[in-house]
Amino acid sequence: MAEKVAVIQMVSSKDTEANLAQAGELIAQAASQGARLAVMPENFALIESGQIRALAEEELLHGRLSNWLAAQAKAYGIWLVAGSTPALLRPDGSKIEDGRVRSRLLVVDDGGAVAASYDKRHLFDVDVGDALSSYRESERFEPGEDVVVVDSPVGKLGLSICYDLRFPAHYQRLRDLGAEILLVPAAFTKVTGEAHWEVLLRARAIENQCYCLGAGQGGVHSPKRETWGHSMIIDPWGKVLGCHEWGEGVVVADVNLDKVKQLRADMPVWQHRRDSWR
Repeated sequence: MAEKVAVIQMVSSKDTEANLAQAGELIAQAASQGARLAVMPENFALIESGQIRALAEEELLHGRLSNWLAAQAKAYGIWLVAGSTPALLRPDGSKIEDGRVRSRLLVVDDGGAVAASYDKRHLFDVDVGDALSSYRESERFEPGEDVVVVDSPVGKLGLSICYDLRFPAHYQRLRDLGAEILLVPAAFTKVTGEAHWEVLLRARAIENQCYCLGAGQGGVHSPKRETWGHSMIIDPWGKVLGCHEWGEGVVVADVNLDKVKQLRADMPVWQHRRDSWR
């Protein structure tokens, strides 16, 4: 049986209220098209990193983002994936005291409860040939450790964030844990996205015989920050079912887990692996 899912593309700014208003409109669009699950991009609520710790403090004290997500999910009867939110507390409850935060994906069910969370494991410490030039996420973020799969009405969701996409072992572990749909909220730069975004998404889908939902930022955020966009939904054969190239927007497509099961039966690559670490 097919279920509709959505990826939401945004052009977030340093204005959290404006970002939430933009996200709310796009969630409404996704729900109106019948989506049972909608994935928002990385940094959906704030893309200005200088304010990220302050937003994390506000979230810890008042639940600003989690309360907003719960209200949206309940209002539209939809599962929401918050591509990343800043978190001060580790999963064990200890507080990060060195000025950094964790980049945390939240999966919120249609009743407004947090069904799962995932802290970004791979941090983007690279030099890129764009106006910003250098990215050092480890200066602002502490990496997570856990690999997370969660049940949902549309299938088993394997969680990741942005730069994780370049590490195939992460997704192989998600498949080992039962993932049927890989979620990749992101804010790929224009330079790296143009070169690698689609090919990496399609590779992860094909390698793991999973649907892949890539929800990106897609536009000009400041004179030095531009993201690639091209949010897309990909089937387990690597076919792009829908893509929104630029600016804010929504892509909705059907996910059919019978296709996943049939493909895995016809081409049982997981049984053919000869990796010594398994």
